[in-house]
Amino acid sequence: QVQLVESGGGLVQAGGSLRLSCAASRHTISTNIMAWFRQAPGKDREFVAAISGSGGTTYSGESVKGRFTISRDNAKNTVYLQMNSLKPEDTAVYYCAAGLTIGSYKYWGRGTQVTVSS
Repeated sequence: QVQLVESGGGLVQAGGSLRLSCAASRHTISTNIMAWFRQAPGKDREFVAAISGSGGTTYSGESVKGRFTISRDNAKNTVYLQMNSLKPEDTAVYYCAAGLTIGSYKYWGRGTQVTVSS
């Protein structure tokens, strides 16, 4: 069983930045695709970004391209989401996920709230 714990959420003004972290409980997470999703109240869950096991390939959702960057440090079993130029519409609970293939995630964290004020 792999446990994922997100941190780094909070309240920030529009235009500001936050960095989210996702710490995994097992070193084998280095072989997994890691991803970030978000869900705003009353909306469906939305893909934000994903990164390959080696960190060499990344994917981003259209709404965050050019503003958010996903990265990972396998030595620390941690994945990061650097969020810049935040907008009020980025307000959501952000979830970390892990899986063996893109689009198929077996493990999920409990989420961290990000609120962007206008």
